[in-house]
Amino acid sequence: MLTFDPEALERLVTRATGRSPKAVVAMPGGASTRRYFRVELAPSNDGGPESIVAMFVPDARPEEVTTAGTEAARWPFLEVSALLSSRGVRVPKIHGEACDEGFLLIEDLGDETLAEHLVRSPEGRSAIYTRAVTDLARAQRALADLPEGSIVRTRAFDEALLRWELDHFREWGLDAIEKPLDPGSLVTWNEIADRLARRIASWPRGFTHRDYQSRNLMVTRAAEAPELVWIDFQDALLGPRVYDLVALLNDSYQSFDRAFQEARLDEYAAERGLDAEGRAELGRQFDVLTVQRKLKDAGRFIFIDRVKKNPSFLPYFEPSLAKVRAALERLADEEDMRWIAGMLDRTFG
Repeated sequence: MLTFDPEALERLVTRATGRSPKAVVAMPGGASTRRYFRVELAPSNDGGPESIVAMFVPDARPEEVTTAGTEAARWPFLEVSALLSSRGVRVPKIHGEACDEGFLLIEDLGDETLAEHLVRSPEGRSAIYTRAVTDLARAQRALADLPEGSIVRTRAFDEALLRWELDHFREWGLDAIEKPLDPGSLVTWNEIADRLARRIASWPRGFTHRDYQSRNLMVTRAAEAPELVWIDFQDALLGPRVYDLVALLNDSYQSFDRAFQEARLDEYAAERGLDAEGRAELGRQFDVLTVQRKLKDAGRFIFIDRVKKNPSFLPYFEPSLAKVRAALERLADEEDMRWIAGMLDRTFG
């Protein structure tokens, strides 16, 4: 575990920018242990930025470090950042790095996430989400051929990971809140979870951000129209094309009606050139993946409270289950989905 060292940060800032830090201010964080600081820089005559953001990772593990084709150890964030940038995806600029001391210096994009943009400009919701699904579709196409040796190719939403996430819900979304399944129901749950994980794992895989949602897209106004910048992509892996669509359109922190979701799925399908049959299959996969992803999210929010002692995500537990229930209603022609729906009704009323 690394300890935050202000002197190490100052050295890195000075080395990377040629300017000394004038002030270092802590920024709000999320569910991870990563910490962020806005570093205000001393005045400069070269037109450089007024501030940059320092990311501090106290618990970077050896398996999170990759050589990325170089001799120096680097974090996956840096490798994935370079990959995305090379394929035309807007990501924060990197100003400096000192991975051995736990620091990265990245572009200061301001404070307006997509979530905050919706509060400030609710009338632009459809337009900004059209941009988000279009950006995703184009990025998936650009990233269809990943470099040999890319860290993204070494990890995937395989059957084991998908299955583990379902058990994460059972362990934390049921057992931890004292709503365990009875022995017979547990046997059925395990059988259904096996089939669901196997089903999703069988779908074609491509680049997946893994958490493409309103808190991980920054909105900048440097251009005439708002621009979306991807962040928090260090855990990118191979997964089904609908995974990031589910993260975006069934975001735990937002609420969209079905008409809004369908319109965005139509736009994605048009950008990917899907015919009517492909569009129908996209919608089906979207609902199936919603069941898996949002169950996992619900369990995760309890885990973050109980283990990480952070209760701020608890208000999103019930909305996550509501998104699962909505998808299950559309999948009611499947016996497994009817059983899950019944289990949630019996457990949570």
